[in-house]
Amino acid sequence: MTSPDDDAAPAASPAPETYPDRVYRSTGGIAGGVLLLAVGGWLGIDAMIRGEGRIPWLALAGLLCAVPVVIAFTVRPAVYAGQDRLLVRNPFRTITLPWASVEGLRAGYTSEVLAGGATYQLWAIPVSLRQRKRAARQQARAASEDPFGSTSAHVAAGRAEEDRRAPSDAAIGDLREMAETNAQREGAQGAPEVRWAFEVIAPTVAGAVLLGVMLAIG
Repeated sequence: MTSPDDDAAPAASPAPETYPDRVYRSTGGIAGGVLLLAVGGWLGIDAMIRGEGRIPWLALAGLLCAVPVVIAFTVRPAVYAGQDRLLVRNPFRTITLPWASVEGLRAGYTSEVLAGGATYQLWAIPVSLRQRKRAARQQARAASEDPFGSTSAHVAAGRAEEDRRAPSDAAIGDLREMAETNAQREGAQGAPEVRWAFEVIAPTVAGAVLLGVMLAIG
């Protein structure tokens, strides 16, 4: 006969809980970039098809130079915040920052992260002074709506939980909280890593060189 101890299987350790990365991008920037690409592509392709002489070559060089730049400044920027690191994708660089290396985050006229003694701008989280002023007015209005305290406790609690910050300030606040929460994780240790986006730089330089040559030979 088997003893009860033999039948009892060792309890499996629970798998570590994982969460998807938070992604921050500028919706307005992406929309503007797509519009610029559509208009520029239409004009450039039309010039390449209908143009005469060196016009098609100038249009090709212009597209080769301009399209990567537009993509770099509008569609490419993104911020990915995971449990172990903050990945910042700027127009011409990709910065990987383990949470332990993050020294601070701030949103003044631009959104920035301080890490490893350097400051990196967060292109994907633009600061809008208009939205910030609107949020300040909403906060002031909420504070003055009930000066005599007649609002019920339930409604007051709901209003307290409502986030009236500007989107950029709310995003920076969330990133600060993640940095404080995850900085001690084993996988969050390490130094910042910076990689240049040669997939954007190379075609831009090639297009600029071709455009310069075409203009020089007139």
